[in-house]
Amino acid sequence: PVFLVSVSFCLLAAYLYLRYTTPIYRATGTISFVSESNRGDKFEQIFKANQTEDILAEIEILRSSALMERVIESAQLHTNYSAVGKIKSMDIYKKSPFQLDIFEISDSSKYFSMTLDFLNNSDFRINGEKQVFKIGQVFKNKNGVFRISNPQSNSIGVKYSISWTPSAMLAPAYASMIRVAPKVAGSLIYNLSTDNPNLQLGIDIINNLIDEYRVVNIEYRNITTMQTLNFISDRMLILEKDLDSVERRLLQFKQYYDIIDMEEQSRRYFEKIAETDKIQNEYRVNLKVIELIEEYLSDKNNLYEKVPTSLGIDNEAFKRLNVEYNLKVTERKSLLDDGTKPDNIILRNLESQIADIRIAIFESLKNTKKLFQTLINDATGQGGVARTELKFLPQRAKELLEIEREKDIKQRLYNFLLEKREETAMSKASTIPNSKVLSYAAGSSNPIKPNRKGIQILAIIIGIGLPAMFIFFKEIINDKVNTRYDIEKITAASILGEVGHSYSSSSMIVSKTNRSMVSEQFRIIRSNLQYVLNKVEKPVIMITSSFSSEGKSFITTNLGGVMALAGKKTVILEFDIRKPKLFSGLKLSSKSGITNFLVGKTPLEELPVKVPGFENLYAISCGPVPPNPSELLLDRSVSEFFAWLKLNFDVVIMDTAPVGMVSDAMTLGKFADATLYIVRQGHTYKKQVALIDEFYIEGRLPKISIIINDIKIKPGYGYYGYGRYGYGYGYGGGYYETEDGIDTPSSVIAFNKFKRFFSRKKHDS
Repeated sequence: PVFLVSVSFCLLAAYLYLRYTTPIYRATGTISFVSESNRGDKFEQIFKANQTEDILAEIEILRSSALMERVIESAQLHTNYSAVGKIKSMDIYKKSPFQLDIFEISDSSKYFSMTLDFLNNSDFRINGEKQVFKIGQVFKNKNGVFRISNPQSNSIGVKYSISWTPSAMLAPAYASMIRVAPKVAGSLIYNLSTDNPNLQLGIDIINNLIDEYRVVNIEYRNITTMQTLNFISDRMLILEKDLDSVERRLLQFKQYYDIIDMEEQSRRYFEKIAETDKIQNEYRVNLKVIELIEEYLSDKNNLYEKVPTSLGIDNEAFKRLNVEYNLKVTERKSLLDDGTKPDNIILRNLESQIADIRIAIFESLKNTKKLFQTLINDATGQGGVARTELKFLPQRAKELLEIEREKDIKQRLYNFLLEKREETAMSKASTIPNSKVLSYAAGSSNPIKPNRKGIQILAIIIGIGLPAMFIFFKEIINDKVNTRYDIEKITAASILGEVGHSYSSSSMIVSKTNRSMVSEQFRIIRSNLQYVLNKVEKPVIMITSSFSSEGKSFITTNLGGVMALAGKKTVILEFDIRKPKLFSGLKLSSKSGITNFLVGKTPLEELPVKVPGFENLYAISCGPVPPNPSELLLDRSVSEFFAWLKLNFDVVIMDTAPVGMVSDAMTLGKFADATLYIVRQGHTYKKQVALIDEFYIEGRLPKISIIINDIKIKPGYGYYGYGRYGYGYGYGGGYYETEDGIDTPSSVIAFNKFKRFFSRKKHDS
């Protein structure tokens, strides 16, 4: 029954838990990352040196609050609708029977909520207030200006809760629920999932997260491209003004001096000068680009902006530093976007590294300028020879040449920037995200939590385990004898019989007419004694125990009774001199006893007292309690006493003091033919049974046998169920009492009394 009740209670608890626990659903989408390392060097393709870092960075972006804020804004997840129940509220995202239109919010940085009670199809109340509003009516409260629209009939009589949460407050909670994990180990295919009480909300979060991530990725990848385009456009505007100025000067010069063509004699000098000038122009263009970059880096407004990388400077050191500088700038911007404070030590270290790289870029540009200047000087020297030859040319021709050369430099630089602008614009137009959508979010209608079967199985296990543990620990801490097995596993001494619990007020249970269970058990013990005594004609039986209150006097009295009923003249001796109980249990009295004889005051013939109701049963009391009982039992007259008993009685039964407390039983053991050691269920300690085994092995007491006394039915022990004693007397369950001389279950006796009571009432009426 305990197991059934425990399992039933645990299953009920599991049912209530499953009934009122909000189920959690999982929505999962799949994307595939496109790693830049796959398009680069073969070494990177083999070892994927940058791939892990890149993927980890992308995962952090997917789980960032900044990206989740964009998701909340795009999907309009600020407003949450719930149906308020008696025990719990249910999220009704996209199932709300009405819609809250928000016109104005008093403080968009704070969370607020309100409750709605629909009175009918057109009226409702806010927050339980008395004022009634109409559907479609614009109302205002401390939170802002709102309107309820699109009501449905099933909203009447149900209480609803509406809450509005700012993106900054809602994003961290949603972002923390996002899990990004590889679908296949070692691949670039990843699952994006979230657990949410509302499956549709989880699906919308994942789908919008995938879309917003792709948009953000394109925007992020186009930041550098836009910076380059802006830089080129600004420089082209300046060059356009310079070209216009030079062309006007050239036109004015030709018009003023009416110049159409140069004389043939200067053609070859011009060719030489043009060749050297060409070389100089190429390097001057590079110098001009370097100056533009230096000017860009020196501008405080561009202190932490990327440096254009595609301006054609053929210097590997500069290119390497430029790439490193742009990576550091990008990293700094990512830290700031993620909420890193300006005084953060990591940010300061990063800014220090950026400053060092900027200095290194300036130094690299300075060295490059020196190289280009040297090359220009060489070309200038070669052109100087040709110019020397032209000293006789008209001054106007030289001035014209200078103007045309200046125009050519600016035109070439303008064409170069125009080409780069087109290339950059094409790059911007062809930018694609670094991920592909393999599948948008989907979810199962079965919740992942709570696990119904798992919880039910756990409830059954706990329901079985708790009482099992209780019984187990109860057995561990139990140090008293409860079953026959407890005795058998400790001692090799045989168990002569078992005596059930007696509900009678008299210590003498056996009689000629009594056929109760306990009476029959004493008859079984009488029969078993024949095998122990081994045909001893006039046996002396000693009864002892470990300590008091184990039922020695009860066993002595009834064992003497069954012996007398068998036709044997029996005497029972009250040898428990210190604490005599035998005579008081039989309700007998005697003026003299054993101690009187031992001190020589009473003859033996006056000691026996006949027990009423038994023809052959006599009892001898202990007499007055002496101050030295142990020494008194060592007197020679004790031998004379037992010799006289054997001559005058067929069976002598001694009720002695507990052997575990005093030495009386050890002293009297030499006069006994057999020892019956009493063990009481639930009273005798297991460690005291070991004392029996010690006496049995060492032979310190004659022919020790054990009688188990006061056996009661105990759940889990099954004395009666195993049929250790009894022959069909109905020991199936329940305690037994004596009614009309027969042991009867107490429940049957109570029913009989109840029936007789009403029978008398009926008869009296």
